Amino acid sequence: MPITLRTLNLAAAGLLLALTSFGAHADDDEHEGRARVPLLPKYQQECSACHVAYPPGMLPAASWQRLMNGLPKHFGTDASLDAATTKTLSTWLAANAGSRSAPPQDRITQSSWFLHEHDEVSTRTWQRASIKSPANCAACHTRADQGDFNERFIRIPR
Repeated sequence: MPITLRTLNLAAAGLLLALTSFGAHADDDEHEGRARVPLLPKYQQECSACHVAYPPGMLPAASWQRLMNGLPKHFGTDASLDAATTKTLSTWLAANAGSRSAPPQDRITQSSWFLHEHDEVSTRTWQRASIKSPANCAACHTRADQGDFNERFIRIPR
């Protein structure tokens, strides 16, 4: 069978489709356990007052429950909310929580997936004045405030 220009074009199109599909699946696998759900406006309002409103899929339900029950001592800060707001946010977090095991001290930055995703970031990078802490997601993830941590939108500040 002779190879024609049409055959080569079809082969190139098939290869391009296969590569594109692989990229999409790789991206999906990367975020397994952290399904992106639209952030509850009340959750975003309350949490964003101090830090990024972390997507609920970043922690399991048990971690969220402990964090919500410990708001008066939330990582050294009193983050208390009224009972109705606490109940609303707790219910939403539990319904949209991730399925992985709880990280030490319920810290997202101590979870195995977080450490794996950031293993190429040097200690010196974390210490930059513009970053300060691994918990400062918005320093590098330009769409963190929208719950979007896609690698395409990472800009590591100097």
